[in-house]
Amino acid sequence: MAKKQNKGKKELVYAPIVYQPITETIEKNYMPYVMSVIVSRAIPEIDGLKPSHRKLLYTMYKMGLLTGPRTKSANIVGQTMKLNPHGDASIYETMVRLTRGNATLLHPLVDSKGSFGKQYSSEMKYAASRYTECKLDAICAELFAGIDKNAVDMIDNYDATMKEPVLLPTTFPNILVMPNMGIAVGMASNICSFNLAEICDGTIALLRKPNLSVDKMMELVKAPDFSGGGVLLYDEEQIRQIYTTGQGSVRLRGRYVYDKTHNCIEILQIPYSTTVEIIMAKLDTMFKEGKLKEVSDYRDETDLSGLKLTLDLRRGVDPEKLMAKLFKMTALEDSFKCNFNVLIDSVPRTMGIIELLSEWIKFRLVCLRREIAFDLKKKKDKLHLLLALGKILLDIDKAIRIIRHTEKESDVVPNLMKGFGIDEIQANYIAEIKLRNLNREYIINRISEIEDLQAEIADMEETLKDELKQKALIIKQLTEIKKKYGQPRRTQIVAANAVKVYKEEEHTEDYPARFVLTREGYFKKITFQSLRGNDEQKCKEGDEILSLFDGSNTDTLVFVTDKQQIYRAKADDFDTTKASALGEYLPVKLHMDPEEKPVLMTVQNKFPAKESFVFLFANGKGVRISAANYEALAGRRRLTSAYSKTSPIVAAFYEKAPMDILLVSSDNRAIIIKSSLIPQMATRTSGGVTLMTLKPGQTVVRASLDTESIADGGKSLKKIKIPATGVLLP
Repeated sequence: MAKKQNKGKKELVYAPIVYQPITETIEKNYMPYVMSVIVSRAIPEIDGLKPSHRKLLYTMYKMGLLTGPRTKSANIVGQTMKLNPHGDASIYETMVRLTRGNATLLHPLVDSKGSFGKQYSSEMKYAASRYTECKLDAICAELFAGIDKNAVDMIDNYDATMKEPVLLPTTFPNILVMPNMGIAVGMASNICSFNLAEICDGTIALLRKPNLSVDKMMELVKAPDFSGGGVLLYDEEQIRQIYTTGQGSVRLRGRYVYDKTHNCIEILQIPYSTTVEIIMAKLDTMFKEGKLKEVSDYRDETDLSGLKLTLDLRRGVDPEKLMAKLFKMTALEDSFKCNFNVLIDSVPRTMGIIELLSEWIKFRLVCLRREIAFDLKKKKDKLHLLLALGKILLDIDKAIRIIRHTEKESDVVPNLMKGFGIDEIQANYIAEIKLRNLNREYIINRISEIEDLQAEIADMEETLKDELKQKALIIKQLTEIKKKYGQPRRTQIVAANAVKVYKEEEHTEDYPARFVLTREGYFKKITFQSLRGNDEQKCKEGDEILSLFDGSNTDTLVFVTDKQQIYRAKADDFDTTKASALGEYLPVKLHMDPEEKPVLMTVQNKFPAKESFVFLFANGKGVRISAANYEALAGRRRLTSAYSKTSPIVAAFYEKAPMDILLVSSDNRAIIIKSSLIPQMATRTSGGVTLMTLKPGQTVVRASLDTESIADGGKSLKKIKIPATGVLLP
């Protein structure tokens, strides 16, 4: 028990501490929340809708917005709150996505008027609900068909003041026509949209042949179809995986046209999974980094007529090559990851298309049977009344006489029952007939329906017993829906192996250049043409040239720094400059860490095992690491832990063949050794071996390949064994 404390005249009593196992906490507190999110919020059901969609659409249906005029969105949102206890903002956001104006769905469920933003833009916002108007789109008649005929179960809303449907009895597989994304707890769902006409064809084929093969389904339902259009890169194996397992991804590209007159590219459609802002941000970055040299200007020209991004090209630029580059480097090519996770009887299941359509067929058969049973009961009730009317026809005068001679009103029905041998329901019907209708003509006209009713009832009873007839009715409905609402594909299908793949070397201009790196980190790329008559390199005061060699603009440059990191860059990434300029500051260009500086520059298009990086440290040690150990650098911009950090680096060299290296210590002693004397280590972070014997407190301060400047060519400094003691320099 907790302690008691006196505070003035008041006594504080702490509650006892109750210990609860974590498993019990999860079971009692967390699991109900998890199940609620999965079942009642995030994952769509077999009708293709989440609870928020269903509550909104049903509210609009009850408001008469299927056939009536549009009403203010604020009115719809307010009415929906009777079914959906969440805030008005979330309800309105749900409605926005379903509207024709937002362009998210291939077949919008809400006919809208006003500004509802666009699916392809994250910054194009929708107007407030008080300004916009909505009603249900015509296709919603297929979602609600049979809902008033007991086609689905109805349950109480959250406060038990009204009823709402558990599911909508949609007459087509909306689950695969309406795109849906939901993130639950521990699972998610991401369903892409398919063409309605293709889905109807696939469902009809499955109704006729329940063991339909995946190959046949792939012929009928060719590929996903997105409201934003674009180009789908068709990979047969990926499509087969999605159709079989319900998981996989498809690659989408934007669609563009080249305006030869104005020498510009107009991008008119983008992948469904991205936005204009993401693409424009990437173009901004590429332009600033000099990776978009083919383009002189670019802008977003999206207006009321639709999406349009325009790129003005420089003279001589191949538009196809440029677009191949943009597809590679921007979200103009993007992937849509499919995860067909659907609630079936409140249980989440991930299914392929055939299994999903089979589940929809089971659901639709149940709805159809309930509709037929509802109509059958109505017709049987009507027949029951008409049969009583037929008995009255045999003796109308008797019926009138019974009613006339009955003293009490309450005895009219019993007397009719007794007089004609009919039940109470029939007698009530007879008693309610107006006096003017108690004539032969009226009664004969009414009972003439008996024969047709009996035939209809017999046909309905036969249909309820025969599943094949039920499937034939569904096929008929799907055929009519396809004819009425079917649309051509919006997303173009192109074989993945038929598109132009971006190859960086094809886009890089090839010309010879001189590369210069200074000790302070300034880099220059100079064409030989600009070197004519002026090859004197300008450096910042106190700076000096660290590396200078000739290469090509297509080369890959590798820079080793004093912070155990190696950076890779394309020569084409740098602008050309003149020898008289300082050049680009490498630490900024390559986004190096603070106070990080390069110690080596080399051209490194390949990483052969026979060649090595040589690292020399202040503690007199050195190490050779095979270039093959840096193969990982070929696929990235930066490599960390490139060499040992046990001692500061003095110099780094790239060894293609054995070379003489001069080491100078802080006490002005030096040695010259062959690089082949330095052992090659297997790991990049090896500390190496001692090359130069140092006195206490002394360090190696300089390492160089320039041995010719030493007196007598440095013959007195050359050593054939390591470690070696330095010779005092004159």
